[in-house]
Amino acid sequence: MKYETAFSDRPFRYPRNKSLLHCEDVSLVGLAKKYGTPLYVYSAGQILDRYRLFSNAFAHRDHLICYSVKANSNLSILKLLAGQGSGFDIVSGGELLRVLQVNKKAASRVVFSGVGKTAEEIDLALAAGILIFNVESESEVALLAERARRMRVRARVALRVNPDVFAETHPYISTGLREHKFGIDIQAARAVYQDVKRSRYLDPVGISVHIGSQIQTAEPFGAALDGVADLIRQLEGEGIRIQSVDAGGGLGIDYHGNSNFDPVAEMAKYAAEVDRALAGLQVRLLLEPGRFLIAQAGALLARVLYLKRNGSKTFVITDAGMNDLIRPALYQAYHEILPVIQDPQAKRAMVDIVGPVCESGDFFARDREMPQVREGDLVAILDAGAYGMSLSSNYNSRPRAAEVLVEGKKARLIRRRETIRDLIQPEIRLL
Repeated sequence: MKYETAFSDRPFRYPRNKSLLHCEDVSLVGLAKKYGTPLYVYSAGQILDRYRLFSNAFAHRDHLICYSVKANSNLSILKLLAGQGSGFDIVSGGELLRVLQVNKKAASRVVFSGVGKTAEEIDLALAAGILIFNVESESEVALLAERARRMRVRARVALRVNPDVFAETHPYISTGLREHKFGIDIQAARAVYQDVKRSRYLDPVGISVHIGSQIQTAEPFGAALDGVADLIRQLEGEGIRIQSVDAGGGLGIDYHGNSNFDPVAEMAKYAAEVDRALAGLQVRLLLEPGRFLIAQAGALLARVLYLKRNGSKTFVITDAGMNDLIRPALYQAYHEILPVIQDPQAKRAMVDIVGPVCESGDFFARDREMPQVREGDLVAILDAGAYGMSLSSNYNSRPRAAEVLVEGKKARLIRRRETIRDLIQPEIRLL
């Protein structure tokens, strides 16, 4: 099936015969003038395109897409996806409350992952009636059974198994090896499932696996699910009927603007590998995409404060910093950076694009060749929709950015800019 996207793979572009960078049909110059900078800008059309692309790839089988809330937890984005019937993958009680704020009925489409669930978070999820708990240790099995007993409910359980599968990605976002904190060793899972089965308050209906993030080949996903499929067959022989498989998330994107990268083709390869591994199993498929749905829908808009030379180095200092987008400092992540006003005559220069935070690690790009910009110009840091705002902080007592959602020719403020008053309000000044 051929899938046509409304905004292809790039919702941020210079329209034909125009020099101003747009998000969908809205100029970023106008957004900066109205809302200031730093400013996160998101394309609703791109988010919906990617969601439908994912959904269409698995339309032939029973499935539920559970958007990974940690990628970007803005309420308006959650509402946009909830309107499509999306489920949600959460890793904290706070994320569950965000989902409930958007749509209480969506609780029945929530999977609760994470290695460190507290008793209070478990109680909240049990009371809300979530779809399933992805349990990550034997101790968590015991705690979940105790909390369910106290509330006199039966909790649906999937064990998150660790398949010991290597995936080519940054070590900080790889999760499928025995040396990582996530999941239960797949070799030990059968015994743990028997413990779950013996509990009156737990129902072992699922199995979960997640091997990491920003993975750009399909084979590791298939290798992980091969082990899952073998475990399902073993469990059925022991009287445990697995009804759902959570294949996790982790499908990557192209951060480098490579024209040869085709998200439709990559999605097809991923779906084919999942189908191959689960062939013959009558299970509902749960999927937890985050980055793939939202990353390329977002950009961080910043203004150039100063140009500075230190010896052979030229620094472009912007009003956005590592507190706004920490991925380059944390993961050495690459983000394409474009001038908002395109000048075909501009010379190109080798620069470091940095922020105002008092850290040498406060950078967005080092030794990057790009068109020369001037003080006061705007730049757009692309592919920042995932793990941008959600990882932002108030380091250096910097208020967090505003957020805007663009739909065609319309732009709506979906988070106001923080103020210093917002930062100080929770603090108690001792006399």
